[in-house]
Amino acid sequence: MKKLILVVDDDQVFNRLLVEQIGDMGFEVLGAHSWAEASVILAEREPDLVFLDLRLPDADTPQLVETLAGQFPVIVLTGYGSIRNAVSLIQAGAAEYLTKPVSLDELEITIRRELENAELRQRNAFYQRQMASRRPGPLIGESKAMDELRSLIDAVAPTDATVLIQGESGTGKEMVAQAIHQGSLRHEREMLTIDGGTLQETLFESELFGHERGAFTGADRQKKGLIEEAAGSTLFLDEIGETTPANQAKLLRVLETGTFRRVGGAKTLKSDVRFVVATNRDLAEVSQNGGFRSDLYFRLASFVIKVPPLRERREDIPLLAEHFLQRFSRGIERKLVPEARKLLLAYDWPGNVRELRNLIERAAILAGREERIRPEHFGALASRREDAVVFAFDHEPRLEDVERECLRQSLARHDGNRAKVAAVLGISERNIYRLIKQYELGD
Repeated sequence: MKKLILVVDDDQVFNRLLVEQIGDMGFEVLGAHSWAEASVILAEREPDLVFLDLRLPDADTPQLVETLAGQFPVIVLTGYGSIRNAVSLIQAGAAEYLTKPVSLDELEITIRRELENAELRQRNAFYQRQMASRRPGPLIGESKAMDELRSLIDAVAPTDATVLIQGESGTGKEMVAQAIHQGSLRHEREMLTIDGGTLQETLFESELFGHERGAFTGADRQKKGLIEEAAGSTLFLDEIGETTPANQAKLLRVLETGTFRRVGGAKTLKSDVRFVVATNRDLAEVSQNGGFRSDLYFRLASFVIKVPPLRERREDIPLLAEHFLQRFSRGIERKLVPEARKLLLAYDWPGNVRELRNLIERAAILAGREERIRPEHFGALASRREDAVVFAFDHEPRLEDVERECLRQSLARHDGNRAKVAAVLGISERNIYRLIKQYELGD
């Protein structure tokens, strides 16, 4: 796609000549003879570069430069060249200052240079946003639940104790792990992460412990595992509840003895790593049912941090929404209108902070250049009736997930009145008691 260049100059002959010359260079060019004409064009098109005459009949060019420079490169043209004008315009944000008449060579070199510089800045900003989106952000919130969470982090971070972080999907367990690491004596080295829920058993073992050459098909060289790579640092093991019993036994050995062996190796190596683990499952219950090694659970449960779901700290929703809004607004100062804020507060957020983050990012995209985020920018959430029941999951739910969420919402809507819930759901009150106990939804 051709780059679009806008020429704003009240000298009609010079304007036409410049438009023709730039067009011959292979660019798409539009001409305007006043700021009023240019404003009409800018309302419909977004140029990649703008030429502005220093003396427009209906606008103050230095002020325009300050306004436009953050959006695209601005090159100022004038027949009245002076060092003072050049310095003031560059300070205002102009990319370049050219004196009429401009040679064709100088004109083309300047255009291509400034377009290239703008593209480099855009790429750099994109990569910075990508890196920021992958880094855990601050623990935002002023609720009592968040104060208690921060107190636990502050207490355990300076120690070398193993920490078990429990919480629903999307609550920010990795951010808590990062906060623990940053508050520890190991913070100068990067925290490493392994996801126990995404790797096959053999791959998980190899990633964690490493392997010797020839340990298995394709192991053509020795490889150090994350325990060795994270020496002197913190190793965050996410979704530990999804690891296999065999790997749980090996992990227990590391925690108990501080030693391990690479896959296919006979040499015992020492571990110098702090473990922080996380799960969205109730490991106490899972271990009682035989789905997780009880000895490993008790070893991990020496210090447990429970991350509260977003619905239990609703007063933090506006703060989080504003944080994400500024993060995704690409330099535009945005605000939530009261109706939008009310809608966010009324929703239960089954996907927790991750769901809120994704919703705000989508709203910022749909808002375009608008400064006010309104309910309609929230898509399906905006059309939700007050008496509607909405189920949302950040994964493909199992039948029991849907059943649990249905029961939880019904109990909340009817203030825990089990007789009413039983009537609404069309089952016996006895079954309601059984399900409440099964899903641990009671007091």
